[in-house]
Amino acid sequence: MVSDLNIQQHVKKVLIVLVGAFLNAIAMNFFLIPADVYASGFTGVAQLFYRISENFLPFTISTGIILFLLNIPVTVLAWKKVGRSFTIYSFLSVFLMSLFLEIVPIYKVNDDILLNAVFGGVIAAVGVGLTLKWGASTGGLDIIAMILSRMKDKPVGTYFFALNAVIILTAGLVFGWEKALYTLVTLYASTRVIDAIHTRHEKLTAMIITKKGKEVKEAIHAKLVRGITTVPAKGAFTGEDKEMLMIVITRYELYDLERIIKDADPNAFTNIVQTAGIFGVFRKD
Repeated sequence: MVSDLNIQQHVKKVLIVLVGAFLNAIAMNFFLIPADVYASGFTGVAQLFYRISENFLPFTISTGIILFLLNIPVTVLAWKKVGRSFTIYSFLSVFLMSLFLEIVPIYKVNDDILLNAVFGGVIAAVGVGLTLKWGASTGGLDIIAMILSRMKDKPVGTYFFALNAVIILTAGLVFGWEKALYTLVTLYASTRVIDAIHTRHEKLTAMIITKKGKEVKEAIHAKLVRGITTVPAKGAFTGEDKEMLMIVITRYELYDLERIIKDADPNAFTNIVQTAGIFGVFRKD
């Protein structure tokens, strides 16, 4: 039974990654690329390289192929630093997105650059948000930002801002500031939608109220290398004795934690709150 559930979860995860990659490709080929507006992260870098090859080199390389090539060294790094399951699904997401970018034709849906920037950003963000929510990523900058954040203990947003700033400045200097500034609209729309679907906060605190404290603790420790603090608790209405388990995790571990709790105690109540900062020991690798 457990094996069947695990298979079902893997199948669902693959399907979500597939949908997320397809939505990203639609956002790119129907809205952002025709409008010459740049996406965030490695996708935006791939767009820039394509435009540079198209305008200044005797040959061109498609956005999908560039995106795939850029992610190969990042995947190797993630395999060593992040974890195999997360890396495999993230690489699958990158591969499928690169494939869809090659298969889906480039088609201009609308001539209004602002509409293209907004809708492209929103559709791409839905794809990214769903992928993150199910315990994977769209690769590239997401993985690099996570690794750097662990090493330096700085917010992930700092690294996102740095690379996206480079994309906007390069696009503005080489191809004109109007399209570069519309890229800001895309980035803003993407950020708001991703926040609504899946938190962008790096660290989270989970407070788990359960009557099966021992089972939940053992299940978490079997999958995650995180410390747990236990506090005696009592239901105000029922008077039942319970335990509250407190654990600080990264947002990339949220999906795994949710599955672990549901398997160990389906009746547990979990409150997830954003953690602005921590003092003391927190495992970063």
